[in-house]
Amino acid sequence: MSDITDPTRRHFFGTAAIAIAAPFVMIGVAHAAPGAAPGREKAAILPGTGTAFGPLKQIDAGELNIGYIETGPAKGPAVILLHGWPYDIHSFVDVAPLLAAQGYRVIVPHLRGHGTTRFRSAGTFRNGQQAVVALDIIALMDALKIEKAILAGYDWGARTADIIAALWPERCRAIVSVNGYLINNLERNKLPLPPKAEWGWWYQYYFATDRGRAGLEANRHDFAKLIWRFNSPTWMFDDATFDRTAASFDNPDYVAIVIHNYRWRLSLAAGDPRHDAIEQRLAAGPVIGVPAITLDGDSDGVAPATDGTGYAAKFTGKRTHRIIKGVGHNVPQEAPRAFADAVMEVAAY
Repeated sequence: MSDITDPTRRHFFGTAAIAIAAPFVMIGVAHAAPGAAPGREKAAILPGTGTAFGPLKQIDAGELNIGYIETGPAKGPAVILLHGWPYDIHSFVDVAPLLAAQGYRVIVPHLRGHGTTRFRSAGTFRNGQQAVVALDIIALMDALKIEKAILAGYDWGARTADIIAALWPERCRAIVSVNGYLINNLERNKLPLPPKAEWGWWYQYYFATDRGRAGLEANRHDFAKLIWRFNSPTWMFDDATFDRTAASFDNPDYVAIVIHNYRWRLSLAAGDPRHDAIEQRLAAGPVIGVPAITLDGDSDGVAPATDGTGYAAKFTGKRTHRIIKGVGHNVPQEAPRAFADAVMEVAAY
């Protein structure tokens, strides 16, 4: 099933209500979540009105001490929201309150190399390969005593959700994945793409050089802002919105993790041999059997929207594909209502 959603279609109480209701606007009837109070209204947050989370928490989990936010009832169904690059947890600053208001326990972690997440040992390999990012989230779930969660993300976060759903379905209740099935196959990655697609990935090739690494180190904020504009050409974010996220790029391991991630994808840097067995399973293209909603923004500058049929065979459980109108790559921050609705919908599958 595939459909198109227009996130700009909202029901308002009138101009007076709009003036006094920021940042929350109450619309419609609630999507009932397990444990949520019956009859609760659905809260919509206008994109860009959220500016900050509550205090960050820190927890030791595997190789990392992970910085994360947690909101919503402690006994609610767990939802883990996973950001991409070059972004951070603020992609979900408007999504998290929506889900918490519906009774979900919402966890939003900084991925390795971002924000307040740190390696617990100075000697640990600064590894950005896909398997280890997924293992970080499994370790976080273990540390937080979360047996099973809904995983929702985009970019690196969508890939991580896909991997956990495919290899550890017992830990994953359902997923929301922007751009669909993103599990990497290194041999396939060696094959050329059409020129327009290659152009969209220009920074991968830049990062393959010493000049590219030095450029990211010297210009990490300006570099990210350029990518934001390219990835989301219709998103008119302001400097304050960007700067809140850009602070996360000051992490001491940011450059090492980003460079390794993209070099590893092109087989220009080795991964950790301890994860070879996992990568072999991922290279085989494992299917995802848990319920899923896949999303595309129709204005995504790096991953053009599709009807989802190209990877349909990779999803053997119930799946809906949806295109979000007027939205680029960072779907949860550009269209928080549509993203939150997808999470609540897939929870009911």
